[in-house]
Amino acid sequence: MQKHGSLLLSDYAAEIAATDVLDPQDFNPVLQGLYGEVGGIMATAKKHIREMSAYPGFKKAAEEEFGDTLWYLAALCRRMQLPLEGVFAEAANLGNFKTVGAASDVLEGALAYVAMPVATPDSADATLVRLGRSAAALLGGSPTRAGVVSFARDYLDALHASKLIFSDVAHGNLRKACGAFLDPNPADLVDFDLDFGAEEQLPRNFEIRVIQRSSGKSYLQWNGVFIGDPLTDNISDRDGYRFHDVFHFAYAAILHWSPVTRALIKHKRKSRPQYDEEQDSGRAIVVEEGLTAWIFSKAKELHFFENQQKVSLGILKTIGEFVSGYEVEKCPLKLWEKAILEGYSVFRQLNAAQGGWIIGDRTHRTIRYMPLESKK
Repeated sequence: MQKHGSLLLSDYAAEIAATDVLDPQDFNPVLQGLYGEVGGIMATAKKHIREMSAYPGFKKAAEEEFGDTLWYLAALCRRMQLPLEGVFAEAANLGNFKTVGAASDVLEGALAYVAMPVATPDSADATLVRLGRSAAALLGGSPTRAGVVSFARDYLDALHASKLIFSDVAHGNLRKACGAFLDPNPADLVDFDLDFGAEEQLPRNFEIRVIQRSSGKSYLQWNGVFIGDPLTDNISDRDGYRFHDVFHFAYAAILHWSPVTRALIKHKRKSRPQYDEEQDSGRAIVVEEGLTAWIFSKAKELHFFENQQKVSLGILKTIGEFVSGYEVEKCPLKLWEKAILEGYSVFRQLNAAQGGWIIGDRTHRTIRYMPLESKK
């Protein structure tokens, strides 16, 4: 895992605040969320104990659960007007820690003080039981500073017993929360085609004509040329999946990524064999097709996201797992949400009209629908 160095808890608290969309006056969702995330930590630990080497993702899963717990702790401190860094400093003074001086990596300060454990930690089970009790105690009434500090102390002990690095947990949670809840700065987004010639780029603007013939099959045309294979729904329940290529075009326009689209229009990045092999070919195409089919199965249960403004965090997190290792993992989850919602908006219109135009704009990262009769 990439290391990011230390992170000031004051900086974490300041940056994560923008992702808190809960009622700032309501403690209940925060306390219940905190308790639920501690349950998630315990469930992850139980899987690790039960499955051992059969659960290779334990470290990543544990870091995520501890990170989500930290998010709720920061939200609780914000509502109680307690500085997060002060809570942890007090917690370290109460626990089995000693304070040592270290060379600071902060420009404004030459010396930093680090709380380090001085005793062999209890078993992970024992520390997690204490963490669960502390979380339950906070649910019992109005939370107090002492109760929050006690929870933070047990959090540090459980983190240490689980052999996780606090800065990795905090950095990971900050990246995940900001990526999922905040609109990205366009200047921070990656253009995966920037260093390639026009013949190897996804087109900046494109118009795809989609028609359905009497056979029930859908056909695609780009620049007047048929591309890809004619499609049917391939299922007894006619659900419109024959128009699913619109999702690949949505990824291309909004994420600037789609191995499937590159294959359809023959714009693979063959000038660099590594890109062609690792990013644009067979396995990447299978990942994109599999991900698209999985999202579609969830979308059917949600009326294809009609009248919805959000995609669940659970779906977005699974998408992140799907594309791990590919260049598109650099795209924030919020951008995936935009690609899904806009793509399904066009899909619903295509399905209703049995055809139409898909208009993609990579510069503005948009995709929209136009009826067939609008362009003749």
